Amino acid sequence: MSNVMDRLGVCSWSLQPASPRELADKVASLGLRKVQLHLDPIREGAWKADETAGLLRLANVRIASGMMGTKGEDYSTLESIRLTGGLRPDEHWEANLKAAEGNAIFAARFGIPLVTFHAGFLPHDASDPLRTRMVERLRQFAEVFAARNVRVALETGQEDATTLLSVLSDVNTELAPRARLGVNFDPANMILYAMGDPIDALQRLAPHVMQIHIKDAKPTAKPGTWGSEEVAGTGAVDWPRFFEAVHAARLQCDLMIEREAGSQRESDIRTARDLVRRVLG
Repeated sequence: MSNVMDRLGVCSWSLQPASPRELADKVASLGLRKVQLHLDPIREGAWKADETAGLLRLANVRIASGMMGTKGEDYSTLESIRLTGGLRPDEHWEANLKAAEGNAIFAARFGIPLVTFHAGFLPHDASDPLRTRMVERLRQFAEVFAARNVRVALETGQEDATTLLSVLSDVNTELAPRARLGVNFDPANMILYAMGDPIDALQRLAPHVMQIHIKDAKPTAKPGTWGSEEVAGTGAVDWPRFFEAVHAARLQCDLMIEREAGSQRESDIRTARDLVRRVLG
């Protein structure tokens, strides 16, 4: 897989930066030149847009993609996130759509081509009224970003590959090619949510994959509870086989290191960086 370091970056929230300058400094210190930027602090005014983009540019770091959260998400248990995650809650739908509009403005302004988010749990049953509602909301989200020439991709994990493929088909059937939803593939999330083998899922979802998260996890020993996120290379993801599947699918998308647990984030991210270098040569 050629030019891997050109495609390797890090998720901004993984570094827990207190300011745009700290983010730029940390990414540069890792020897990385790409970042997936959490857009909500900019939209909400906690970070200044021009300052953030300018400092990253001075550090020779490109904003390769963005990420947005949704209102009211509760990750304390699998059941709580099933009820509150993504676009599912009716009481937050209008606020989430407005947030998408604001994030799309910033993404377009600074040439960010892709924004990812969690759709929320998608029902497997095509006749479920909730699924119909979720498909329509996803379509509206995609159109909001497409109006500003930005693509969107769904995080994997909260449903199995079969369900996600079916929903993508339902959503994309009525969207123009420039608006069609893609996938941000996270192998660890498949394990954390117990939604199937990540390599099998990648092979099936490959035509839709627009970005990959480098994250690792171990499955839970107690059904109905979370698995555990682990330092890359110490979890259940078989990275050599995973990257063989990436290569076989001819995926040339960006690889964004994500670390959402632990107290040694920068060290863990370096470990993930070195793992990718070692496996891919």
